[in-house]
Amino acid sequence: MPSSPSYSPFGSIIDRDILSDILIPELYPQPPPSDAVIVNPPSPAPNKAMIFFAKQAVSSFINAVTLAEGSRLEDTLRFLTLWFKHGDQVEVFETIKESLKLLPVEMWLEVIPQLMARLDSKQNVAQLIKEVVIDLSKVHPQSLVYALTVAAKSANLRRSAVATEILTIMSDSQSTLVEQARLVSDELIRCAILWHEQWHEALDDASRLYFQDKNVKAMFDLLKPLHDLIDRGATTLKEQSFKQTYENELKEAWNACRCYLRSQNAKELNQAWDLYYIVFRKISSQLRQLTSLDLNYVSPRLVKARDLELAVPGTYDPSAPLVTISSINNTLQVINSKQRPRKVVMKGSDGKDYIFLLKGHEDPRQDERVMQLFGLVNTLLLHQGDTSRRNLTIQRYSIIALNQNSGLIGWVPNCDTLHSLIRDYREKKGILLSMEHKIMQSFAHDLDQMTLLQKVQVFHHALEMTSGNDLQQILWLKSPNSEIWFDRRTNYTRSMACMSMVGYILGLGDRHPSNLMLDRISGKIVHIDFGDCFEVAMTREKFPEKIPFRLTRMLIQAMEATGIEGNYRITCERVLRVLRSNKESLLAVLEAFVYDPLINWRLMEAGGRRPPPETLQKDGQTDSKAESSLKRIKQKLAGRDFNPNVEFSIPEQVSLLIEQAVLAENLCQCYIGWCPFW
Repeated sequence: MPSSPSYSPFGSIIDRDILSDILIPELYPQPPPSDAVIVNPPSPAPNKAMIFFAKQAVSSFINAVTLAEGSRLEDTLRFLTLWFKHGDQVEVFETIKESLKLLPVEMWLEVIPQLMARLDSKQNVAQLIKEVVIDLSKVHPQSLVYALTVAAKSANLRRSAVATEILTIMSDSQSTLVEQARLVSDELIRCAILWHEQWHEALDDASRLYFQDKNVKAMFDLLKPLHDLIDRGATTLKEQSFKQTYENELKEAWNACRCYLRSQNAKELNQAWDLYYIVFRKISSQLRQLTSLDLNYVSPRLVKARDLELAVPGTYDPSAPLVTISSINNTLQVINSKQRPRKVVMKGSDGKDYIFLLKGHEDPRQDERVMQLFGLVNTLLLHQGDTSRRNLTIQRYSIIALNQNSGLIGWVPNCDTLHSLIRDYREKKGILLSMEHKIMQSFAHDLDQMTLLQKVQVFHHALEMTSGNDLQQILWLKSPNSEIWFDRRTNYTRSMACMSMVGYILGLGDRHPSNLMLDRISGKIVHIDFGDCFEVAMTREKFPEKIPFRLTRMLIQAMEATGIEGNYRITCERVLRVLRSNKESLLAVLEAFVYDPLINWRLMEAGGRRPPPETLQKDGQTDSKAESSLKRIKQKLAGRDFNPNVEFSIPEQVSLLIEQAVLAENLCQCYIGWCPFW
């Protein structure tokens, strides 16, 4: 009588006898008899077990994806991880190739960033990815055209070539769409970082390379592309203005640099830097006065771009009517912050205004991946009764990369940063914005040179001398009645708790008051800028963070009477319970995250801000750091983050985290701009 079929761990029905035949003789050779004479030990089997299980896993994930209803994100990402890791094995490759024919093309819409990141993979893998992307482009060209336009600009020649080839194929049927995407992308990049800003940033970095690092070659490598840019000529009135104002001084400085290359006389470089410094000061003065940009001066081509076929960035939804760009507002407001982002208003074909923040100087692709994670977390929270009833979802917004250091970020309406709220409140009350810092400085000089015990003493002194009730008062004063105030306070506390737990799992750092916003209507806390993930802020050379999330006294006082011992703690426990019980789904997204070749370079740089050359190849060091980050996340999701040998319960884990977050010894070590006293 044949044995009854049994289910393998991978979901396929396999006869026990067949499985026995496969596994025992071939994949796991039996040891020789104890009395056998061994001349040469047998060599290990050539990865047959790995290939067998990889094929089984591929088939099972294909089944999971095709049978799933709603979002398939975690299963799709697991499938992609298998594909990218084992797709160069011939048997696995053939299984994947056949399986792809069974999949609905729409499933790839959720993982376009991951597909773009792997266009330069090994030959077999890259070829299949290209076929998938081409198939997707035929059905959903609007979903891909921005991403492919970015990939075509990549410094990685292989990725650029594949993306350009796909765009060429798309042009056969969608030539206008492809051209419009190129135009909008190129011109928005031009608006994101003016020549003035490129030179200001480059001169600042080059001076550091020369005067601090004594690295003349790196200085030359940084400045040469910008001199070449001027030589190529200006294309807008703004660029012509820059050229007329600074060309002579910059040419003279560059000539002095080239003289140095011939003579090796340091006087030549000093002369060059005298001129560069003059230019730097003039540009600094101009940038301080920059409050708006007229598109007629910075990008006349965007002014003429009307009634396009191209969708408004971030709005494409295959199940909804297509909204295309009708026009772009002629005036870009420049936000008064360090990077001077622009507020861009696009008029959609539906008559609505779509507002974006156009940011330069930063790589937006990590924020894009974080939004993927938040999408999954929201799905998990909505499917759990305890959390769905309490509206525990994270505010998401669209992110569209334009190149490796600029992008569009969907404008979050009705929100103000905590920093701006506190600044406005203190201005009206006649309180010095930096009151706590001033008290600390008057109590003790050279704060950075103090011992930890001294820092704690000074920190406590500043807290004792100030009330710290600014945010509490802001919530109260901005509410029209007590009922709305109560609802907002509840939403505030719960959203704080939710992001405390999710941010902790993600290793999210740099939560200073300008990276937290308060929704004026709902009272929810909204987080922005996700550049520091996977605890890189904790490994910074200067001012490494010691806290798991921001939970300072102002935030606690705004929770009112119960502080952390009410809604906050209960919500933390509920959210952490959902995260821990769905750890496999979260790990699917986070694993794809840390091994993404466009993202994981950040793991190598604490607080990594500047994009690296995209030609960097994945190496053992990066893989090791990725594995370490993933191991740390697994420990957090298992309750073993404080002691790998002890699994803490959810209430215990939350208590330990809150204790670390409010500890004065940890807070006083943050840099002053983080405002630990707020």
